[in-house]
Amino acid sequence: MSSHADVIVVGAGLAGLTAARAMRAQGLDVHVLEARDRVGGRTVNHDIGDGHIVEAGGQFVGPTQDHVLKLAAELGVDTFPAYDSGANTYVKNGKARRFSHGVPPDATALPDIGRLIARLDRLSRTIPLAEPWRAPNARALDAETLTTWARRGAISDGGLDLLNVLLGSAFGGTASDASALFGLSYFAGAGNEHTPAAMARITNVSGGAQESRFVGGSQRLSLLLAEALGDAITLSAPVRAIDQTASQVAVHTDEGSWRAKRVVVAVPPLLATRITWNPLLPAVQEALFQRMAFGTLAKVEAVYTEPFWREQGLSGQAVFRDPTFPVCSMFDNSPPDGGPGVLMGFVGGRQWRGWAPKPAKERRGAVLRAFSAVVGPRALQPSSVIEKDWTAEEWTRGGPTSVLAPGVLTELGPWRDVPFGRVHWAGAEHSDYWNGYMDGAVRSGEQVATEIIEAEGALS
Repeated sequence: MSSHADVIVVGAGLAGLTAARAMRAQGLDVHVLEARDRVGGRTVNHDIGDGHIVEAGGQFVGPTQDHVLKLAAELGVDTFPAYDSGANTYVKNGKARRFSHGVPPDATALPDIGRLIARLDRLSRTIPLAEPWRAPNARALDAETLTTWARRGAISDGGLDLLNVLLGSAFGGTASDASALFGLSYFAGAGNEHTPAAMARITNVSGGAQESRFVGGSQRLSLLLAEALGDAITLSAPVRAIDQTASQVAVHTDEGSWRAKRVVVAVPPLLATRITWNPLLPAVQEALFQRMAFGTLAKVEAVYTEPFWREQGLSGQAVFRDPTFPVCSMFDNSPPDGGPGVLMGFVGGRQWRGWAPKPAKERRGAVLRAFSAVVGPRALQPSSVIEKDWTAEEWTRGGPTSVLAPGVLTELGPWRDVPFGRVHWAGAEHSDYWNGYMDGAVRSGEQVATEIIEAEGALS
């Protein structure tokens, strides 16, 4: 059986649902196909009882992330401040030290990290976001890793370790995984068309990308978008093949086939290459998408009857420069009313590679010991532990974003957003600003909707 629509959207994450909403508002008949049995993509809420939830995927929003915040306001979803009161903690070689907001108090790393941040801020502002391969010295920057580039600035092991702590949660990787050009372009996207990028906007809670969370959880945005679309969404329908001619596209799923004038593929680029294409994807575009594999990231959250660490004057935030623990960074992830208490740790990059193969009981025990190093022994007795390893998600395979190795951006980067006939691309990795964030996903959905609306002449 074959059904028809003006546009088929593959993927019911924020990008796909945003695109569908915008196109439907302009009169296009849109249908969304989703492989999972839920909407939300890399955002998913987890029920912890008594009407409370925590986010097992993307969750934070902050200044200059205007598109996702505007969408939330239109949907009636409020934000609340992420908890940011009290002392932070720096854990190094088994010892925990408290510090106020800012860079951890490590005498061996502090001067280096200050120079590195200044250098990243300065050079990232020279990157033309829409065409980073045209940046000054682009080929030289793309020929070396971010680690090599940082070392040339006389950065010590301490400064590099702190950079990798950041990248463990931001990339799901390390500075050695990314080309210097990709790293600079990623940091250059931490702003908007009117506000220059700043490293502090990525690293900070107050005033930064971790400033706020959504009331009811980040997946609520997708749930509300899906509710408005109603029957125009089919779940549990992974797309297996896409055929196209000069006049139409056929999309084949396990549940049947759809025909449309155009298609939006809003799934991770690597997964897009696993669809059977007729005709085949352009070889250079397929080569790029295959190299846009995600980083490795898991989130582990421990639930307690109350956020007891706040009484100790602790924010619940911590930075770990300690190979004995799986956690690279940690946050207070409690609901807005402060009860129950939730501590959340990112296990990403190097830590994930070391701990993911271990038994779940051993890994979770190590996470709780990391939490106890920060807030004390009560952390060892949670009421429940939630672990979400995004590499184990069949329709994601990692997170939080694609990380481009040396040579990819200058050789293949221009093909990232090029439509393939009547097929268009969307997703957080297709955004110049806030690549890999919820705001990037919404931006890309809006952009691809505009492309298709203009192509179909639906604009008044």
